[in-house]
Amino acid sequence: MASTKAPPIFPSGSVLHVKECPMKPATMLPRIACFASALLLAACATPDQPAPKKPAAPTLAQVMSDADAAARAGQYERAMILLQRGGSSYPADKAPWLQMAQMKFDRGQYGDAIGHALEALERDPDDKVANSIVAVSGLRLSGKALADLSRQNNLNGSLRSEAQDLAKLLRASIGEDVLVPPARRPAAAGKRAAGSGTPAAKGAAAPASGADPFSGLK
Repeated sequence: MASTKAPPIFPSGSVLHVKECPMKPATMLPRIACFASALLLAACATPDQPAPKKPAAPTLAQVMSDADAAARAGQYERAMILLQRGGSSYPADKAPWLQMAQMKFDRGQYGDAIGHALEALERDPDDKVANSIVAVSGLRLSGKALADLSRQNNLNGSLRSEAQDLAKLLRASIGEDVLVPPARRPAAAGKRAAGSGTPAAKGAAAPASGADPFSGLK
């Protein structure tokens, strides 16, 4: 029969030392969850960083000044781009359109000048500069077209009649019989010189009526 080992008997008054066991995973999970929750709350409490501000749009005065400086420096295309941007940023203002009309007129681009001037007139119908650009540009385009037709002997029929009506309207508008007054005669040389039998020189003859490009349409 196998012998059984008797349990150890500790003397009275002795202290039993128990070895501490390592923490089980089941006790670690709640602590990790609490720590993660604390981090999440701290992140939510952090204020959001403000979004970077967009640069302020240039004022109309600055746009006009930059465009003028570019035009003076010979940077025509840059000046036009600046004015077009100004017209888009400030659609109710006539200044960019008026400046573009003047620049086109100065370069002899009368069709574009009329278009830009009409944009300015939509914003200010009483603008004298815009009205002048439209009128003079239209006359120069019409005059060139009529001259080309006249040179080709095609100025006849209804076209000639309409040109005559236009010439009459222009004469009535400016209050003159001819659209382009002839050059003035130079001043006479004066009375005869004392003691001289030679008469004073006569003034030069007045130029022919051909000085008026519309004289043939009277």
